[in-house]
Amino acid sequence: MDASTLQIIMSIIPYLFFIFSAIAIASYIILAVISAIETIEYVKKNSFVNYKEILSSTFSPSISIIAPAYNESLNIVENVRSLLSSHYVNYDVIIVNDGSKDDSLSKLIEAYDLVQISHHINEQIKTKPLRKGIYKSINPAFDKLTVIDKENGGKADALNMGLNISKNKYVACIDVDCLLLEDALQKMIKPFLETTDAKVIAAGGVIRIANSCTVKDGKLLDINFPKTWLEQGQILEYLRAFLLGRMAWSRLNGLLVISGAFGLFDKKIAIKVGGYDTNTVGEDMEIIVRMRRYMEEGKQKYKVAYIPDPLCWTEAPDSYKIFISQRNRWTRGTIETLRKHRKIGFNPKYKSLGLISYPYWFFFERMAPIIEVAGIIYFGILIALNHVRWDYSLVFIIFAYLFSVLFSIVAIITEELTYHQYKKKGTGFNLLKIAFLEPFVNHPVILYAAISGNIDYYFNKKKKWGAMTRKGMTKA
Repeated sequence: MDASTLQIIMSIIPYLFFIFSAIAIASYIILAVISAIETIEYVKKNSFVNYKEILSSTFSPSISIIAPAYNESLNIVENVRSLLSSHYVNYDVIIVNDGSKDDSLSKLIEAYDLVQISHHINEQIKTKPLRKGIYKSINPAFDKLTVIDKENGGKADALNMGLNISKNKYVACIDVDCLLLEDALQKMIKPFLETTDAKVIAAGGVIRIANSCTVKDGKLLDINFPKTWLEQGQILEYLRAFLLGRMAWSRLNGLLVISGAFGLFDKKIAIKVGGYDTNTVGEDMEIIVRMRRYMEEGKQKYKVAYIPDPLCWTEAPDSYKIFISQRNRWTRGTIETLRKHRKIGFNPKYKSLGLISYPYWFFFERMAPIIEVAGIIYFGILIALNHVRWDYSLVFIIFAYLFSVLFSIVAIITEELTYHQYKKKGTGFNLLKIAFLEPFVNHPVILYAAISGNIDYYFNKKKKWGAMTRKGMTKA
């Protein structure tokens, strides 16, 4: 390559970065506006709905809550109590103990008076075999609870076992460490009942972070703001993702992911597509894409719904090591899903799924960290060569930073105008403070985790799901 060609390439690169940034910012603004409007309209529309009266009938659609558990001894008794505290009538709870090495099973047996039973499994999806067997409670108060003890096969395999065991029409797949609010099922089933012009195949809801919150008897008693920047940054990140992202994609019927922490599915469709993929670490995203692909190829009208209510609270990583491991896995899961379903990408046969959703996730979720790091390296090269136009560069950097802060502030305002979960004095100021600090504190760590995820996927061929060490929620 001669010097003139290299010079042309170097002169073009800044414009490519600028175009990518401009499109990304424009897309974030559009999604934020749609999400904010949709969320506020939803709150107004549903503010007078009495979910307890509407869905207290035994004729309400049947739901099985499926919760995989692996070494969840610290929280499992409290969290199962939370799952059993739903105000919904027609539901049961299936805990799948996926070969835990701790005392999770013995704690469940003691707390819920469990005994081993004989139970036929309709193995529509192949899974790892049972270990000790299936348990039910001899206490009538816990008749909705079923505990399955099986050999370790990973979260996806455990969920598939739950799909095989469940006899209900819908399944709510949830992380066992999550605290489910009492009216969560009422609100999640609502889109399945209301939508008449299309088949709702799945619904997701807002996930909130329970770190530092007070829990008693499986119920969230007091919402506190965590003290570390890492945990605070995740709260802000979740607000942006759920309130300013997924609500818009729901309106556009373009959701490609429902959080693995809590999602409701049409069981028949989930089984038809083969259940959860045990060969990916992003099983929550992959099954949604596969279900959507199945409906598109069958030319069936369908919808993936989204509920902005804070329905589920979960323990988030409070150490950088676990945080990086989690985000590394999210990156690998996104790569795996987009590669596996690359047929739909930019394919007009799949309509908005192929022409809008897939390209967005590919460029602004999959490729964004790589492009950002490439931009940083390029900027470093320009500095070394003394070719930096500092007037333009500083304007661009300041603009990018201020946009990031403003975007976070919009998420905070949306939360304040809608659900206002963080009511304690000083919390609003702390959220604003972390909005200004996050680009320097948490974002570089997220960037590092994403790049390491790419390296692990392509070069280390890493397939492990990764451990999430629990410290247990604060007990009252």
